[in-house]
Amino acid sequence: MSKSKVVELPVLDADAVVPCCPPITAGELSPADAERMAAMFKALSDPVRLRLFSKVASHAGGEACVCDISDVGVSQPTVSHHLKKLKDAGLLTSERRGTWVYYQVAPSVVAAMSAMLDLRS
Repeated sequence: MSKSKVVELPVLDADAVVPCCPPITAGELSPADAERMAAMFKALSDPVRLRLFSKVASHAGGEACVCDISDVGVSQPTVSHHLKKLKDAGLLTSERRGTWVYYQVAPSVVAAMSAMLDLRS
């Protein structure tokens, strides 16, 4: 059994761009900020998850049905497993419509991760 723990991420306003952590050049990360960012980067460290995240982010309208993004070279149950990992890390949100689930990149996640790694700050 895995010893990893789930980090609860704050719920963000859909229109707000709120960095989760200060820029890396602003000083040492707090333990809480490090945990929060590590969970996000860990979720993206798998090539299948990174491809799924990219497919959702780049899909027309900013959302994608699982039926449109499942062609990443693994079975459908494995796709569902990886999408759940991305969702648990706070990177994706989802909405069920009928029999399909639609995924969106969580509000401000990409901006927050980018701001954290911005060396110009």
